[in-house]
Amino acid sequence: MDALMQAVLAGASPEELARTPLPPTYRAAYLRAEDAGIFAGRNDKDVRESLHVGNVPMPDLAPDEVLVAMMASSINYNTVWSATFEPLPTFTFLRRLGRQGGFAARHDQPYHVIGSDGSGVVVRVGAAVRRWKIGDRVVMSGAYVDDQDPATHNDSMLSGTQLAWGFETNFGGLAHYGVLRASQLLPKPAHLTWEEAASITLCAGTSYRMLVGEHGARIKQGDVVLVWGATGGLGLYAMQLVKNGGGIPVGVVGSEQKAKVLRQLGFDFVINRQEIGLEASGAEPVAEAGKRLGRRIRQEVGEDPHVVFDPVGRSTFGLSVFVVRRGGVVVTCGSSTGYLHEFDNRYLWMHLKRIIGSHVANLQEKAECVRLFDLGHLMPMVSCVHPLDEVGEAARTVQLNEHLGKVAVLCMAPHSGLGVTDPGRRARIGEDRLDPFMTLPRNAGPAPAPPHPAGV
Repeated sequence: MDALMQAVLAGASPEELARTPLPPTYRAAYLRAEDAGIFAGRNDKDVRESLHVGNVPMPDLAPDEVLVAMMASSINYNTVWSATFEPLPTFTFLRRLGRQGGFAARHDQPYHVIGSDGSGVVVRVGAAVRRWKIGDRVVMSGAYVDDQDPATHNDSMLSGTQLAWGFETNFGGLAHYGVLRASQLLPKPAHLTWEEAASITLCAGTSYRMLVGEHGARIKQGDVVLVWGATGGLGLYAMQLVKNGGGIPVGVVGSEQKAKVLRQLGFDFVINRQEIGLEASGAEPVAEAGKRLGRRIRQEVGEDPHVVFDPVGRSTFGLSVFVVRRGGVVVTCGSSTGYLHEFDNRYLWMHLKRIIGSHVANLQEKAECVRLFDLGHLMPMVSCVHPLDEVGEAARTVQLNEHLGKVAVLCMAPHSGLGVTDPGRRARIGEDRLDPFMTLPRNAGPAPAPPHPAGV
């Protein structure tokens, strides 16, 4: 444990944090460029083989950047893509960024510190940083944007220079320290633990943009929304957003176990893909599988969906276009089952349907989403917590789709349950709502780590 880490964990003052020297190296989860070909010709690309945990050099800080002591992070699917070196090794992104020169050159290394989520304490600020100071408790947006690009001032997601932090950049969040632009930070909700706060920005913000924001589907009261992958990180936040906004969420899951979890979480309309034979839907005409799915949706809620939320991609996209109602919207991101989508364009063009591509969220959308957590309208969905040394196991769970909600990773935090500075608000919202998986039967999902008293 380095001196700065000791100071952070001891709750040192901002002045003391500023006086404590930075360590020359820090512990991180990283990939090695030399491993990029290890999965060639293999069907099972086990991320536990490519993810390493060890010390990496501490980078210099650019004037518009902050250094954050990462208390916790979480696993997103881009961690799986990074660790399988697909669709191409992320070192390609780092080399491209490095060619810009200047501070960008730091990112081009033979190692890649990954992770696109996090919560923590600011321990250094660059000379050009105005809104943040040492000691601030923050959560991080995964959108690494250039405020000198004109497009950023319209919608930063439309900027050609926008990158995903910890995926297309180095020095990400699955580490003891993370390097971020100041424009990536938001205040941490005071009633959340470090691991809960680390689970909300990327997935919840992405779902918010897809469904609620002006650049997405813009759902309204009474809208029926079909949510694929409804027990995953994106899906559980999507289900909450639809329900909280007066809509009718219909969750699609892959097992009766996951269907049971959704119902126990208060979501009434659930479709188990296995029950209607959608497991092998790619081998039959989409219209046949789509008719079965459409009948089941109408059986559940009485009408076709206004919106389909599809982060799954290749295995579901044709069905999404088929089942959404005339004039409806399919909003998509991610494509965890593959990027090459096929659909029958007749059902899109002749029924006046729309497809909206969505990516992450801009800072205003993230701020609006985090505010909903602050108000107690959205709940974190952490089902299990791993220490940093077990990041390979954590990522493997997501790779195999064996997880529920978000899989959190403790980075600098010594155990779960820390980071709450407003226990009164937490009590008013209710521990059972903030930790919904705590109340589920053991066989309903991974057991979370036991809670601990509030503290650093």
